[in-house]
Amino acid sequence: MAEPHPGGAVAAALEPSGLVPRGWLAPEAGAEPLLVDGKPAKAICLIGHAGGGFWPVFSAWWREHPRVSDPLDSWSKAVIEPVAAEAGGQAVFPSDRPWHPFQAWAMKAEALRSSPLGLLIHPEFGLWHGYRGAILFAETALGDRVSSKSAMAGQAFVHPCDVCSDKPCLSACPVGAFSPDGFAVSNCRSYLRTKDGQQGCMTSGCLAREACPVGRSHRYSPAQLQFHMTSYS
Repeated sequence: MAEPHPGGAVAAALEPSGLVPRGWLAPEAGAEPLLVDGKPAKAICLIGHAGGGFWPVFSAWWREHPRVSDPLDSWSKAVIEPVAAEAGGQAVFPSDRPWHPFQAWAMKAEALRSSPLGLLIHPEFGLWHGYRGAILFAETALGDRVSSKSAMAGQAFVHPCDVCSDKPCLSACPVGAFSPDGFAVSNCRSYLRTKDGQQGCMTSGCLAREACPVGRSHRYSPAQLQFHMTSYS
């Protein structure tokens, strides 16, 4: 009899935190992330959020740990590491070396693509989603659901940006920081230090991100938007 797939247990263990499994994938041969024992991982479960459902849980934890550095990263580890251990896997995080290709994993697991802002855009959640970590597994025999694709990745859907002719995300930035040549980081950060930047993007979130019409109902709360902007600036 095949071993039960750990996906249900992972999802159930994450539920109180507001985080969710964001997709499973099998890494390509030769590109597997390494486990602590030096062996290649054979299956990856991405962990993240869709919308801001995790924010109240994180906020409550942060109030109890006001002196912790990098609070969101620290909270993510406090949540995901025990779940990974219980599931027999190993947790890895975007904030830690060696840097793992989380965006490439996400594009494979959920068939996502990059938006003109460089953020991965989801057909339902738009730009209001993220990845907080991943769980690596040594075994491939985890059931049919670890097929290198999530449920969404097997479906054909229209990429939101392909049917967006106006591209309001590009025109909304006050300093034109986004262009086909890339993201002008210095222009953005210089603007954020101005009075207009403090009253605009720093208060209500990145104006370019706000301009995207996809997934508006999943927009982050003002407190979460200000947290991310402060961390970035």
